[in-house]
Amino acid sequence: MSIAVCGIGIVSAIGIGAGETLGNLRTGRSGIGKPTLPGSAVGVPVGEVKRDNAALGELLGIPEREHPSRTALLGMAAAAQAVADAAIPAGARVALVSGTSVGGMDLTENFYRDFRTDKAKGRLRDVAGHDCADSTQRIARYCGIGGYTATVSTACSSAANAIVTGALLLGSGMADYVVAGGTDALCRFTLNEGAGYLVLTHERPGMRTYCRLAGYANANDAYHQTASSQTGEGAYRAMAGALAQSGLRCVDYINVHGTATPNNDLTEGTALRRLFGGQVPPFSSTKGYTGHALAAAGGIEAVLAVLAITHGLRYGNPGFAEPIPE
Repeated sequence: MSIAVCGIGIVSAIGIGAGETLGNLRTGRSGIGKPTLPGSAVGVPVGEVKRDNAALGELLGIPEREHPSRTALLGMAAAAQAVADAAIPAGARVALVSGTSVGGMDLTENFYRDFRTDKAKGRLRDVAGHDCADSTQRIARYCGIGGYTATVSTACSSAANAIVTGALLLGSGMADYVVAGGTDALCRFTLNEGAGYLVLTHERPGMRTYCRLAGYANANDAYHQTASSQTGEGAYRAMAGALAQSGLRCVDYINVHGTATPNNDLTEGTALRRLFGGQVPPFSSTKGYTGHALAAAGGIEAVLAVLAITHGLRYGNPGFAEPIPE
């Protein structure tokens, strides 16, 4: 079975839509900077989408009285782009698999700030969208998706796992098209935000596509709740499994997780060396452009990978100074 990517949608600190995003990538513009939106409680650099909730709602034509979370708004914007780009035919069975960690926390935090000082205060509508599935349901309604929907919440791997789930849904015959990706919003708990979605379908002769999803894999070395093992076991097994499934013998570019933490970057480098030996392909982390978008990271970086294939690009490493000695 050949799975094609026929639609993409992206919202991040470097732009809304593939065109704006690609332009900023070509010029090397990073979206990392001091927060500018009202209500931010952090003073450190973040990856911020430079439109507040009111502006995003206006862009989407959503009345302010509906009061969706920022996670839902970002997801609706990116998923709608992907659906429009794919030109899904009427009558097709369309599924949605969306990843998120924050859910509606950006609004819940506002409720708790007031409620903890006075149990009679706090607007209950701020907690109505807290559940992670709320954003998925809102995205489905906004995009007119009436088929199977699912929410994945596995932290940084959420959107990547959503894409894997989308491929499995197509393989099992449960859908004709799958919108898969993730969305997360800036709040006091997280520092970066964005959303990215792909539309997947069975490849057919003559259809317009960006590329194929040739292979995928999920691995867990059960080493630690948040840290990678010193041998990079999880990353190694995931990459090796994806390559084995794809049957590819040559890799031109790797979009690495690259969180700029000593643990991640050292263990991910170790995994690359284990897999490729002394012939590690060119690689970079695009988080220097967008920030770490948590559950949305895999969706955003999947779109960036699609753009890399489509336009023959290898991205740089904004902010990189010197390698870890090991």
